[in-house]
Amino acid sequence: MSKLLSRIGLVSSLTLVSRILGLGRDMLTVAIFGASVWNSAFITAFTLPNLFRRLLGEGALTAALMPNLSEELEENGRQAVHTLVNKTLSWLLVICGGIILAAWAILFLVQNVSVSEKWILKSQLGIILFPYIALICMAAILSAVLNLFGRFGVPALTAVWLNLSIILFLGGIGSWLGGSPFEKMMFLCAGVMIGGFFQLIVPVWALRKEGWQPHLDFAVSDRLRNVMLLTLPGIYGAAAHQINILISRELAFYINDAGASLLYYSNRLVELPLGMFTIAISTVIFPALTKAVAGGRDSEFLFNYKKGVCLSTMMACPAAIGLGLLASEIIQTLFEHGLFKSNDTKSMVPILYIFAIGLPFYSFISIETRAFYAIKDIKSPVKAATLALLVNLLLSLALMRFFQTIGLAIASNASVVFQCFVLHFMLRKKRSDIRLRELGPDLLKIAAASIIMGIAVFGCRLVLALFIPQGHFGSLVALVFLIPLGSATYFLVLKAMRMESASEAISLLLRRKTNAS
Repeated sequence: MSKLLSRIGLVSSLTLVSRILGLGRDMLTVAIFGASVWNSAFITAFTLPNLFRRLLGEGALTAALMPNLSEELEENGRQAVHTLVNKTLSWLLVICGGIILAAWAILFLVQNVSVSEKWILKSQLGIILFPYIALICMAAILSAVLNLFGRFGVPALTAVWLNLSIILFLGGIGSWLGGSPFEKMMFLCAGVMIGGFFQLIVPVWALRKEGWQPHLDFAVSDRLRNVMLLTLPGIYGAAAHQINILISRELAFYINDAGASLLYYSNRLVELPLGMFTIAISTVIFPALTKAVAGGRDSEFLFNYKKGVCLSTMMACPAAIGLGLLASEIIQTLFEHGLFKSNDTKSMVPILYIFAIGLPFYSFISIETRAFYAIKDIKSPVKAATLALLVNLLLSLALMRFFQTIGLAIASNASVVFQCFVLHFMLRKKRSDIRLRELGPDLLKIAAASIIMGIAVFGCRLVLALFIPQGHFGSLVALVFLIPLGSATYFLVLKAMRMESASEAISLLLRRKTNAS
């Protein structure tokens, strides 16, 4: 457990650095482009390569590859792992090349037949950004191998290179040399592509230090066939989740110029605690689950699964309440600068409320899907994702008429909650030994501590409002005071309730602090 917490603390610490830089990137982009058509066009265009990144990189292929890598490592050693990685990357390069060419053809067609300037702009940006998928998909595979070898630091830093590159090109070179919005947008796209190059080259360097020798290898082995067979249904499952996001952003882009931007930045704020804790926990838990399955150690699998659920829920619940209570202060402090105005903040606050409610469910899905992938069951997450896609689509079309962008947020969140329950029901059918009733007392303590924390933060927020002026300064002071207060209250209540996992979570936070320093 000490080793597990140490790894989670490292990943959480480095992810925190990445998320802070990501917020800096978003603040810079908002200040320069606001919630304008330029920003929305970039977000929707960048969603397309991100869709395939999830399908071929961090999603289906990684999920199919990791259990096979674990078995290869268990049976044949590291050299066999390196061979399988070369085979996978060789075919991935061919597939990505074909996708890029097909996407270019479609985007060129849209650009030439579209009568709307904003759709033409989105197509132009998509043509520039689409090659990013080859860089990030290969980087995701290499990061999965590094995680398997216990090298969690380099993969956790992957997004850092992208964020730093965008900040440098847009905030540095772009603000100096870019005059028009179009020129600044070109520097933003250049930052994405240069960042993607470093996202690939750094894990290549790290894995070469582990003895890997990269080369093209198109020979098809039994293990590679197994990866392909697992990947195909997984692609559809990952596609369903990403199409959910794509549907929301495309419909928001259709409703008004600001809609896609407001949805995106609300989601980015939710991703901050999600990435710091839940993704860090699931990243470390996943190799542990696959190794337990490969070695036939059922009790170890069950222990790691329950530990992942408990720790991720413990971190997600207070984060959700904090995001909801401090939504206006967070948005005003981070984004209300430059072309992002107070009206944009008011429009974004209810969207963040809705997304915050979904945070614990996102957290649970992250652990649940890793458990399915570890036992080589890709089809169950596919079915759950398909049902969630239908729920999102139907609710989006129904609610956008009455509530516009807020309706899209409600639909997206409802589909996540639905997917959460369906996934757990399916996992129970696969593994009858998985029973959350054993976690019931801990989950009740987490709920009680979260409510007490919320009451304390809400009360102190009212008191602070009497002494500090409204505006950017008041929001900043409130965040600086209330976030530590809420965190301390939450964990003190858990400690008073004698919750064992609270000590582990505090240890995790202290390890993260040590790693960060």
